[in-house]
Amino acid sequence: MRPPSRFPDDLITLRRAWQQTYAELAQAPAGAGTTALRRRLITLSGNLCTHPHWATPSAWRTGSVELRQAARTHTSAPADGEAAA
Repeated sequence: MRPPSRFPDDLITLRRAWQQTYAELAQAPAGAGTTALRRRLITLSGNLCTHPHWATPSAWRTGSVELRQAARTHTSAPADGEAAA
């Protein structure tokens, strides 16, 4: 059984959406219209960085890697537009 995450579900969902958008942008062919993906990535990045979970200045530095790992292994419902694994 997986131990409970120390991150709120909405933060993990944000990170999963960021990872999915980043992967889509990385796979887009050169010259493809990627403006919407780039804008979405910027918006998601802002939402991740300003999430209330990161209230203390050191929280982001100490928790960002753990959040990335938690988002990869989280078993909740997929984010909008994301297929279930």
